Amino acid sequence: MTTRSGFIALAGRPNVGKSTLVNAMVGRKVAIVSDKPQTTRRAIRGVATTEDTQLVLVDLPGVQRPRDALTERMQARVEREVAEDDGVLFVLNAEEGVGPGDRWIARVLERVTVPVVIAVNKIDRVREPRLLEVLVEAAGLGVGDDVFPVSARTGKGVGPLLEHLRSLLPEGPFFFPPEAPSDQPLEVLLAELIREQILRRTFQEVPHAVEVVVEEIEDRGDDVIVRARAWTETESQKAILIGKGGRMIRAVGTAARRALAQELGRPVHLDLTVDVRRKWRADERLLDRLGIE
Repeated sequence: MTTRSGFIALAGRPNVGKSTLVNAMVGRKVAIVSDKPQTTRRAIRGVATTEDTQLVLVDLPGVQRPRDALTERMQARVEREVAEDDGVLFVLNAEEGVGPGDRWIARVLERVTVPVVIAVNKIDRVREPRLLEVLVEAAGLGVGDDVFPVSARTGKGVGPLLEHLRSLLPEGPFFFPPEAPSDQPLEVLLAELIREQILRRTFQEVPHAVEVVVEEIEDRGDDVIVRARAWTETESQKAILIGKGGRMIRAVGTAARRALAQELGRPVHLDLTVDVRRKWRADERLLDRLGIE
């Protein structure tokens, strides 16, 4: 049997729904989701495998102007992936239409030599006349021959998009075991699930200044103990994350335990602490350790 496999990079502005779309195409959660910029910091690979195809979807950070070592690395990863992968899926937001940021990304994609496909996401949030306008705007960007209207949240249009992306893959062996939904180490996946709960409950600078590291996973058979540490950059951010009387961190811990238990399929005891790690986003060696390339 001839098999096809390859990598498709997802490019787009922050908050256009790339992570939700990757989850929808893989068929399970492999990337965390929130409405905060910088939610995706690493290039997360979601793997969608059929009997004869393996589509590796690279969920990239949203394209933005770099502000520190962290965002510089995120932007460099975007540029590297779109140049090296077998195709690019350029995701737009139907609610917001085509804006200056989308046009800037389109100019970057004009230089790539691999196929570019456009997905106009969040079509469930706009009326048909507005959707038609956005589809025309998307086609007018001058990159990609195919434009797919989709809703990653409801799944509408995702099937045809997935089949088209599979048709772009070159012949070759699978890169990952057929049952693997992602390439993320378990420690990173669990840390991201905890960070997702922090993102949902904090505002202003705190979500961008928090990183979570899982330090130990103790498998006890019937249950699992996860010991994790959340970093902030200042004492004031730490105080916000802990909350008055510890209410915020308890709420985060309760929600995170549920998410971890669902992922692991067993009860989870979460030991979550908060520390200050000043200027961690500018610490190149620390970013290396965190796997943020």
